[in-house]
Amino acid sequence: MAVEDRYGSAVSGGGGEIYHLPEGCIANVLSLTNPRDTCRLSVVATIFRSAAESDAVWDRFLPPDYRDIICRSSDGPDSIVFSSKKELYMYLCDHPFFIDGGTKSFSLEKRRGKKCYMLAARSLSIVWADTPRYWRWISLPESRFSEVAELLDVCWFDISGKINTSMLSPDTDYAAYFVFTTKSRTYGFDHQSAEGAVGISGNERKTQTVFLDPEAARRHMYQIVPMRLGLLNRMADMLRREANPLPSESEAQARYPQQRSDGWIEVELGQFFVKRGQDAELEMSLTEVKGGNWKSGLVVEGIEIRPKEG
Repeated sequence: MAVEDRYGSAVSGGGGEIYHLPEGCIANVLSLTNPRDTCRLSVVATIFRSAAESDAVWDRFLPPDYRDIICRSSDGPDSIVFSSKKELYMYLCDHPFFIDGGTKSFSLEKRRGKKCYMLAARSLSIVWADTPRYWRWISLPESRFSEVAELLDVCWFDISGKINTSMLSPDTDYAAYFVFTTKSRTYGFDHQSAEGAVGISGNERKTQTVFLDPEAARRHMYQIVPMRLGLLNRMADMLRREANPLPSESEAQARYPQQRSDGWIEVELGQFFVKRGQDAELEMSLTEVKGGNWKSGLVVEGIEIRPKEG
């Protein structure tokens, strides 16, 4: 078989010439791969270039219900118009757009075209969120949403969100991430972990230990005792660590905050596999109600649900 190299020259392979195949046939083959491989093949051989730009290929990479999702755009479906399906695909990967009245954002994972959503703070259930003494709603220019929730002072920290699994890509491992930032004066999370959970509403959900203070997470990982703790507390903490040198299973699997490319901070709440044809309500939560200490200084943007990398 003869194959063209990236410069368009035919390389004899002892058979027919692949560039004699109909473009539609090549496009069909490409549509069975994935967006990343299609882009790679488009620069390897001239014969693939035209096929790799085909709407038939990129229509397969877009979610089957992408038209319905675009119709839910807060700016109207006419605000998202492109000359090709590939151009539309790339736009949806790089530019999350608002749906459902601006309470959610939608985008695509670039490598595989899987669906990604972020639930705005306004669409979450936040205990005491409408009590000005405990929370207040503000606008930040760095947020994708018009409002974010600033934690002023609470003892009972409880946030949850829901999304139907039918909105997500089937046969896909997803993870939920709490997206937030911290103010200059933050307290209550420095030596107290929280509990993250993800699972079907009404069923038992798997929980995991979550740390929200980046500095506290660093101390926990490296077993550093904070100097500002009282002497007796510090001694008790060191004795506890000596008696239990190995972390518990929940501590060993704890999730720590990570800096995002958009400037916000995220921490994983848990994972969930979406089965094909599944239609159930997926619930994600983050709570800290056992410590008894008052907490302040977090700014909540929302909860993001996206496919696990790898």
